[in-house]
Amino acid sequence: MPKTKMQGFVFGLIMSYAMACGMEVYNVAIKEGFNLNVGGFSTMTNQVFLGALAEASYMGIFVFLTSNLWGNRIGAAFAARYTDPEKDNPYFCRIMRQAGTVAVMCPTMSMIASILFNVLLAHQPLYNLPAIWVGTVIKNFPMAFFWNMFAAAPFTHWIFGKMFPENR
Repeated sequence: MPKTKMQGFVFGLIMSYAMACGMEVYNVAIKEGFNLNVGGFSTMTNQVFLGALAEASYMGIFVFLTSNLWGNRIGAAFAARYTDPEKDNPYFCRIMRQAGTVAVMCPTMSMIASILFNVLLAHQPLYNLPAIWVGTVIKNFPMAFFWNMFAAAPFTHWIFGKMFPENR
């Protein structure tokens, strides 16, 4: 885990872009209709990755900013409320922090995405924003949770450990 402000910045940047890339692959594949094909997401093409990388390039900035402004703090507070680092397994404490952070970040990023992609770019009426946002949260939360737990966080910890081996 990060021990300095600079390490925290690097860790946050890696995590933000790991989450943004995974979520954008998922959302671009849905937008392209792959989830509706016989075979579902297994029918994806490499074209999905190009669209996802383009969107992740700027969505990662939103993830980084919102996680640093409130997502990480609320996730840490959630973990502190439900775990005791003195008694609980460190892995359980980390999982609870991740769960708390996802519980805040998914609705936050779903609101940003709803405004950006549906209201501004797709010209949906603003009065539909609450319904669009709820639908976006319902669609994204399972993916955000499992992507964070089993892909983005392990990848980020692995890369961070390679970059800063003294923190292991």
